[in-house]
Amino acid sequence: MPAVIQLLDFHKTYQTGEIEVRAVRGVNLTIEPGEFVAIMGSSGSGKSTMMNTIGCLDRPSLGQCLMDGIETGALSRNALADLRNQKLGFVFQGFNLLSRTTAQENVELPMMYARPRPAAVEQRRRAVEALTLVGLGDRLDHTPSRLSGGQQQRVAIARALVNRPTLLLADEPTGNLDSRTSIEIMGIFQSLNEKGMTVIMVTHELDIANYCKRIVVMRDGLIRSDTHVADRLTASDELKKLDAEQKAVQLTV
Repeated sequence: MPAVIQLLDFHKTYQTGEIEVRAVRGVNLTIEPGEFVAIMGSSGSGKSTMMNTIGCLDRPSLGQCLMDGIETGALSRNALADLRNQKLGFVFQGFNLLSRTTAQENVELPMMYARPRPAAVEQRRRAVEALTLVGLGDRLDHTPSRLSGGQQQRVAIARALVNRPTLLLADEPTGNLDSRTSIEIMGIFQSLNEKGMTVIMVTHELDIANYCKRIVVMRDGLIRSDTHVADRLTASDELKKLDAEQKAVQLTV
């Protein structure tokens, strides 16, 4: 089985007027099926450029990016769009939900671009299935304004899953959430990963990265460290600990 993602001597250079910006400077990275990887780095480190390339939103200036053995840089724009829709699910910090449509309708949206497009009844069935998976089976007809931030992110995760991708990409998925809700969202990612889904997440928060199995740290367009998490946090254990701390505080009041 080929690697889910393989970057081979990957370079990305941008031209800003007369200034040449070398965002990524020769990165080699392999991500195998079933991994849960956090990519960390400060602003300008190259992590977002690398994620955009992995997500088929950009192409290498030099080197190769392979997804399931397919060289993405050699594909046409339409072929890249098909690959994104078939193999990738995206979760963003800002949720990016349509404000006037229900949770179910937001989740159905990616299937409108699938090839072949599922029948309407199948779109509804899969949207309900995905929302139920993230604990929102009773919020199908709620618009984003009637959902909390955590619930909106759950809708966004369901939307990312509805086309049954092999790789889930999450860009600062807990950036707009409080601590408890962040742990709950990481619990969903851990559950998906335990079921076999490959997850790559960009985050600047080390405590969030420690829920992953592997942490890749970038600086100045290069990978500076690539380590497996020895003392990995488990969301269910952290929620129990948080509940115990809250009860202890209540007893002392």
